[in-house]
Amino acid sequence: MPAKSKQSSSSTGIKLLVVGATGLVGNTFVHRWRPGNPGDELHILGRRDEDAPDSATVHVAAVEDWPDIIASIAPDIVLCALGTTIAAAGSRKAFRAVDLELVADVAEAAKHAGTKQFILISSTMANPKASGFYLRTKGEAEAAAEAQQFDRLDIIRPGLLRGDRKEFRAGERLAILLSPVVDRLMQGSLRKYRSVAVDTVADTALRLLDAATPGRFVHETLS
Repeated sequence: MPAKSKQSSSSTGIKLLVVGATGLVGNTFVHRWRPGNPGDELHILGRRDEDAPDSATVHVAAVEDWPDIIASIAPDIVLCALGTTIAAAGSRKAFRAVDLELVADVAEAAKHAGTKQFILISSTMANPKASGFYLRTKGEAEAAAEAQQFDRLDIIRPGLLRGDRKEFRAGERLAILLSPVVDRLMQGSLRKYRSVAVDTVADTALRLLDAATPGRFVHETLS
């Protein structure tokens, strides 16, 4: 399936690629992004047309074509906001195919393309050794991104997301209703487990763009 692009006019500056822009965080991010320099470029890669700003270059392709597209873009920075639910995916295997395997493939392709900074939207309590399937998968995705040894890796671990969701995981509707009460109980070191507005998560990612200090950074207390 060939890629379809809506071309932007910039030719110099920082190239930013967003993967997962149909999701809550990714979509919010691309609509809040503004170029810091006249030549900055925003590229969006997905399997279907995105609700994207006119200034973006949108690439639509089957996932097997993504490495070639990422290589052709040669992004300086990648924001990976890929994620689904088991209900939407249909099975745990299908869920892992997106939340782990596709994330790992994007990270590997980005590294080969020369990407210096990789920003990954993960989850609070993500851990590759977690007993729970969801948190273990998210932790494994973090490890896959870390294995690529980017100059800078930023891992954002939001708690329960508040926003205009299209999909909910089990128990999330009730958790969102209870979050104003529960959040007040989470003080000190527990603040990182509070619910968080999607705008806050997107703004955290925006502030990290082209951060100068190399290394691996985990961002947890967002609210």
